[in-house]
Amino acid sequence: MNAERHAQLLQFLDSLGLKPLAGMDLERLDEALTHTSAGLSLNHEKLEFLGDAVLRLAASEFLEQHYPNLSVGQSSALRAQLVSDRWLGELGQAIGIESVLRIGPTAAGDSSARATLRAEACEACIGALYRLWGDLTPVLRWLTPHWQTTAKAFEADPHLHNWKSALQEWSQGQKRGLPNYRCQEISQIHADPRRFHCQVNLGEQVLGEGWGRSRRQAEQEAARAALARIRPARES
Repeated sequence: MNAERHAQLLQFLDSLGLKPLAGMDLERLDEALTHTSAGLSLNHEKLEFLGDAVLRLAASEFLEQHYPNLSVGQSSALRAQLVSDRWLGELGQAIGIESVLRIGPTAAGDSSARATLRAEACEACIGALYRLWGDLTPVLRWLTPHWQTTAKAFEADPHLHNWKSALQEWSQGQKRGLPNYRCQEISQIHADPRRFHCQVNLGEQVLGEGWGRSRRQAEQEAARAALARIRPARES
């Protein structure tokens, strides 16, 4: 690693509120911030795999420390928000991770994949930090302020980004049964924001439709559209 890259990584760690231990080798962090599209022998994939597991454990620790009175169901719902790809993509944008991410020209030119790239890079960084420090300390120090912001928003709206659950509660409260989601893959392009189209029905009535990079996201967007449509009736 050249001196310029080393200095860049030190500055990046500082922006996360972290200071490396004396003599710490930053090769792991460099690996985490090297996307497969760069065509280099070491890339982010293994550390992303590790980071996925570390992220869930760290989020569980955060909830135990800051929200010990939540039920298991509430903790599970909140943790799902704290480890979601959407959240990771937003985190990557907030910290400007693309400025230190090494990617190939094709990936760099694919604007539809930016959120996915940011999410993958954040997970890989989590894996790298765990390897470098040997525990959850740097991960919790970095992520806790961001998680606290999300947790407060979740407290204000328990269905934050889980519109399917909110729609199901409404339909059951109206004794109208369960919503039915019909999804179709429209595009074969990975990370295309309109890859899947979904329509949500209640009986024969179409309540809403949505698009997403995955079936799950398209279903959530369809449920969000349905809730926006029925909101006036709910509030009257």
